[in-house]
Amino acid sequence: MHMEHADSSLGPDDLFVLEGLRSKGEAWIVGGWVRELISGGGETDLDIATTLHPEEVKAIFPRSLMVGARFGTVAVRLDGENTSGKIWEVTTLRSDGSYGDGRRPDDVEFGTEITEDLSRRDFTINAMALEFPYNEDSLIDPFNGREDLIGGALVSVGDPIERISEDGLRILRAFRFMNGGKNGVREMGDSLEGAISSSLEMLEMVSKERICSELSIILSSEWTNEIVSKMEELGVLKAISGNLMERSECSLGSNLEVNLALLCRKFEGDGRQLRDILRKELMLSNSILEEVGFLHNCKEESLETDAPYLRRFAIALPELRKKNILEYLGTLGQDVVNFSKALKEVGEPRYGASPIVDGNELSRETGLPPGPRLGMLKGWLYRRQVEDDLTTFDEVIGLLDNFNWENSEPTDWDKMEWP
Repeated sequence: MHMEHADSSLGPDDLFVLEGLRSKGEAWIVGGWVRELISGGGETDLDIATTLHPEEVKAIFPRSLMVGARFGTVAVRLDGENTSGKIWEVTTLRSDGSYGDGRRPDDVEFGTEITEDLSRRDFTINAMALEFPYNEDSLIDPFNGREDLIGGALVSVGDPIERISEDGLRILRAFRFMNGGKNGVREMGDSLEGAISSSLEMLEMVSKERICSELSIILSSEWTNEIVSKMEELGVLKAISGNLMERSECSLGSNLEVNLALLCRKFEGDGRQLRDILRKELMLSNSILEEVGFLHNCKEESLETDAPYLRRFAIALPELRKKNILEYLGTLGQDVVNFSKALKEVGEPRYGASPIVDGNELSRETGLPPGPRLGMLKGWLYRRQVEDDLTTFDEVIGLLDNFNWENSEPTDWDKMEWP
């Protein structure tokens, strides 16, 4: 997409918000939207800088949320049922004071100059703005961000040590913005690399939630392997995880859960213990933690190609987990190509994924009352049904004739699970 088409990239609601702000002051499109427009990247949120103060913005758009009004930020929402439902982050031009806690300015002074506002941003590729009429000729680029963007360079606005001292999260944001998408990996200059490696203590001032948010983006990108390699080289991976994560001799893809499990592969505890540590240290969601813990518990599993094993794998796991397992074990050196080929040849069990014998029928046949023992026996029969590719009630119930279910312990019975 070319800059001269900026206007056509804006939807009717975008233009309505910009025009509303311009009716009382000045408004610029800033940040990621400008960056992605120039680089031809994907769509991103439209952030706006303005000379108007938060209360003036809310006066124009009454449904706005004053989520960060103290720092000049308002979440603009539009009235009416026919709007897109979007929210625009509108921020008053700022001239920040000192950063005593390394996270946020001690005081915020609202400014009037867009160039001064851009000078407080992290990287040159994020320090560009479009002014009205929001086309190629209206690009404001005081720090040569467009040149750096086209050249694949990641450069700080001003002194990188000073920028990092203002907010330690900028260390992780540097790695996030190394990802240039289809344009490849952006290269950090020596000064930025040096500033990062000498400022690692700043990460201690960043909340775990913010670290988790940035790390999740990094571990889901097209260039995760190269980016995490640089994080390890500069000491960042160790700074945020201690000895828990290590990339060395391991190739990463773009799957967040698989990448986390691979980075933690040398952790000696089980999946539950790993989940507990990651929950405490990175504040990850339960769904991500559950998947990482499951993968970790499978790291010693040897994939087999006999039919019963393959059928159980096919039925016991949801599709996404099967995909994750194969990617994880394949990276660890398992022969997933032949396994996948054998899995396809065996196919799904003929009866499908449903148990042939239900609990009521099993209770009637065995005399067992409803309870854990009956449930575990039903699970054992279901596993045998799948592994042996049985298709009739009589075949499944007949398995009980040669199984000492009356005198053995249910805890010794195989469950319908994988591995």
